[in-house]
Amino acid sequence: MMARLLLVVLACLSAAHGQDAPRTNILWIWAEDMSPLTGAYGEDIQTPHLDRMARDGVLFERAFTPTPVCSTCRSSMMVGAYATTFGLHNHRSSRTKASRIHLPKGIRTFPELLRDGGYYTFNLGGKHDYNFVHDKKSMFDSPGGGGFYRPKKAMPWRKRADGQPFFGIIQVQGGKERRKPSPSTPRNAVRLPRYYPDVPTLRDFFAYQYDCARVTDADVGAILAELEKDGLTDNTLVVFHGDHGMRCLRDKQFCYDGGLRVPMIARWPARKDLLPPGTRRSEIVAVIDLVATTLDAAGVAVPAWMECRPLLGEGYSPRDHIIGVRDRCDFTIDRIRTVRTDRYRYVRNGLTDRPYTQPTYKDGRGGLFAYVEVMKQLYAEGKLDARQAWFMAPDRLKEELYDHAADPDETVNLASDPEHQAELVRHRHLLNAWIGKTGDKGQQREDEAGLLAVLRQWRDRCVNPEYDALKKKHPDLSKPKRGR
Repeated sequence: MMARLLLVVLACLSAAHGQDAPRTNILWIWAEDMSPLTGAYGEDIQTPHLDRMARDGVLFERAFTPTPVCSTCRSSMMVGAYATTFGLHNHRSSRTKASRIHLPKGIRTFPELLRDGGYYTFNLGGKHDYNFVHDKKSMFDSPGGGGFYRPKKAMPWRKRADGQPFFGIIQVQGGKERRKPSPSTPRNAVRLPRYYPDVPTLRDFFAYQYDCARVTDADVGAILAELEKDGLTDNTLVVFHGDHGMRCLRDKQFCYDGGLRVPMIARWPARKDLLPPGTRRSEIVAVIDLVATTLDAAGVAVPAWMECRPLLGEGYSPRDHIIGVRDRCDFTIDRIRTVRTDRYRYVRNGLTDRPYTQPTYKDGRGGLFAYVEVMKQLYAEGKLDARQAWFMAPDRLKEELYDHAADPDETVNLASDPEHQAELVRHRHLLNAWIGKTGDKGQQREDEAGLLAVLRQWRDRCVNPEYDALKKKHPDLSKPKRGR
């Protein structure tokens, strides 16, 4: 604590006496459940603030998050390494005393490293959602609370000491937004990916997602206006990005582009040499690399345990592949790994005994989730074509391979195609090497304490065989909760 205080004092004194240029401020605007739905990404949608941000900085055309669900993504981002490396890969784990997961000795979150380096840190929106034991007040000077960002909320950077740099996260609701723009997006204005049928229910959902993007855009405009008002625009690196794709049937929680590809736009007026205005970067980019980029911009060393690297500067070298992972989500147990290269996506399904559409939290909810039952009904009636039907089938293959040059929506599995066997083997080896190098802990079954915590919460909805032994020990947990 004393060392951190000394660094803050020195930084403030230095700025006050003009001995050094002011240190860079860094701001993440982090959107929930949002696919790349902006005008700058080629959609027919009015998002003027995000589009202007792209003109003023750099748009990353193909940015991929490490996991397609929020808590594992946020856990990965906080430690700068894949959740599977430290056993943080099961969604909403470490939520009870018995199932606590501690980070290994010496591993710390990157906001703590920034605080040690003299930065004021904040999380406006209050969502933390990490799968490990943590102290929000050690991570953030202002941990936040009271829900997602709304215009006119006070900006936490105003609480910092004079001259002190800040790192902040502002959480916007993104694809979960409940506010509606006027007028609403008409059904015929949306573009459906090839893996969904063109039916009113799905057009309604996509129109809602476009509405969410428009409200999110307005929020971004309000946040940037606050920076401008405080004279912080030039010296603040701002990054807008998503945590994973939209919460539709084959997007969120699945390891395809729909679940892992997110918007990512960055601007830094003081360093146009690093982020030239109007630039579009087309290489595949790992969103987790924002962690190393942030530390590097702040002048803080990137620890050896991190599995990320800076996206900017002369030392940058593009990744030739990016890994994605998915394990248990809520009560639904699955294990999926993927490798995304420039042209191909390889998917490995670890649990082929269960369908893609095994029971999930989306089932039986109606409303926005009505597409689940509609897709099941269309499949049962034989009204889905081959590119849509395979995802609804009662079984799945161990391996999938998609060629983005010919099939950008990933609908035709080439894993058994003789002409693509060399690529299948190459991607298979890339994944095997990553599993071996990182010690992917998702290859092992979740421990009893973790599964019991899930069973206590979800009761009769836990239908995977991994719960069977626990149900025998705790027969009362096989019954629905009272009132449900």
